[in-house]
Amino acid sequence: MLQDLLNETKIRMEKTITALRDEFAHIRTGRASSNLVDRIKIFYYGTLTPLKKIANISIPESNLIVIQPWDKNCLSEIEKAIWKSDLGLTPSIDGNIIRLTIPPLNEERRKELVKLVKKEAENGKISIRNIRREVNDSIKKEEKESNISEDESKKYQNEVQILTDEHIKSIDKLLELKEKEIMEV
Repeated sequence: MLQDLLNETKIRMEKTITALRDEFAHIRTGRASSNLVDRIKIFYYGTLTPLKKIANISIPESNLIVIQPWDKNCLSEIEKAIWKSDLGLTPSIDGNIIRLTIPPLNEERRKELVKLVKKEAENGKISIRNIRREVNDSIKKEEKESNISEDESKKYQNEVQILTDEHIKSIDKLLELKEKEIMEV
């Protein structure tokens, strides 16, 4: 039973890491990435549809995103959605495609982004620690109800701590890589 709890703990911590990676992927770094437009949804034939389902998104240059909708009638809807998004990018329609030029980041904006990334990483660490606390409480409850011995309780709590440390290190590595990516000129 407790082994299942440890497996579940590992899965929950991995989900936290995955969510953090996803969050980092959507933070603009001065380099074009299709992840930047992943969250954009277009009102298409009465339904909110993800941009990637109605258009081809390509990165022909390191600072350019090209969006080519399969239905040319939705160009203006895509343009409106980009304007409304929090990207801060100016779409330009060129025939049947939309171009998004990623401007280089200035030093001040880079520092703001690093602060944002650090905040997201800290939120990830808090989430990992909360998972650890919940699991340790469950283990202590099992010990209190005499379902496991004190030694087993300590053993499982140590294993939870090892998992916690591993996932905190993963977050630190992700943070370091993202900071480096942001600060590259």
